[in-house]
Amino acid sequence: MIDRKALTSLRTALAESPAVVLLGPRQVGKTTLALAVAQQASELPALYLDLESPADRAKLAEPEIYLGSHEDKLVILDEIQRLPELFQTLRGLIDAGRRRGRKTGRFLLLGSASIELMQQSSESLAGRIRYLELTPVHAGEVIESELDTLWLRGGFPESLLATSDAASLRWRSAFIRSYLERDIPQLGPRIAAETLRRFWTMLAHRQASLLNQAELARALGVDGKTIASYLDLMVDLLLVRRLPPWHRNAGKRLVKSPKVYVRDSGLVHALLGIETRDALLGHPVAGGSWEGMVIESLLASVPEGTEACFYRTAVGAEIDLVLSIPGKGPWAIEIKRSLAPKLERGFHHACEDVQPDAGFVVYPGAERYPMVGGVEAISLAGLCEKLNA
Repeated sequence: MIDRKALTSLRTALAESPAVVLLGPRQVGKTTLALAVAQQASELPALYLDLESPADRAKLAEPEIYLGSHEDKLVILDEIQRLPELFQTLRGLIDAGRRRGRKTGRFLLLGSASIELMQQSSESLAGRIRYLELTPVHAGEVIESELDTLWLRGGFPESLLATSDAASLRWRSAFIRSYLERDIPQLGPRIAAETLRRFWTMLAHRQASLLNQAELARALGVDGKTIASYLDLMVDLLLVRRLPPWHRNAGKRLVKSPKVYVRDSGLVHALLGIETRDALLGHPVAGGSWEGMVIESLLASVPEGTEACFYRTAVGAEIDLVLSIPGKGPWAIEIKRSLAPKLERGFHHACEDVQPDAGFVVYPGAERYPMVGGVEAISLAGLCEKLNA
């Protein structure tokens, strides 16, 4: 089992809240992590129910009676979005348990779609629930020598740990096909699998680029509202990230479109048919793919409550990632794939506008050293560790 940083956060959340929702895309390791927590909590037995299993769903025909009889256990409900009506029942059980002194660690809910699930659960379980996201494995969870493998194969455990690059690519291709043909139709949207694959592939080609809905709409032969609905769906499934632009400096002409990333670099490469590291290094998407992996790794390591955006003006001042960390000023982060990174003038102009507390250049090297303008060059793993401290 890969040592996941989220394990500590999950234990803490269960010790402080009666219900915890662990969000993440399919096959990212939610069930493995949940069962690991259950096994380590020897003082509290666990009950696991997979809501995609007809047998387990049948047990919940009378959920209040069945779950009420297991008040002494941590109840793990996998794929909770399949039974959203269960939230009202959980509310009653949690309140009844509180009156009897059972205040925390009652329910661990696992889900692979975020927005709708969070809305449903927050309405029913307000004040009784915590949310955590489990991302694919990131740079802060692997040793430095495995970073290139992580970049090529992505962070889904079965892809990362495959016996070969070819086997990893086959797993990711099957994963994409399964999402398009099985998982998304089960969530309700009636979108042709081939249309959504084309859209997903277009996003991969435009990795780390500004969102241009009109261009995507023309390419797919649909209108802008349809593109927006496709993008909302992929964001909701935790497969695509919309990184918003900085909006606090009204005195500048700022770019208003978000940047869009396919969140897992391995899925980017699978959508584009890139199997080996050599093929990746020779592909135009290499820079955007590296940037996307860095951003996902950093955002998986930031303190709770951190806000992330990018900064770009109409005249070319730009910062790849601006982190607003609670209790601190903004951090300006530039991402370079070169072993000898150089900062453009636009980054320094952007820093004059944003006035960050700290500036960093993330690059593939291991050495940490100062650069011009008070900026520090640092490895990806080093900055992940600094954010996680």
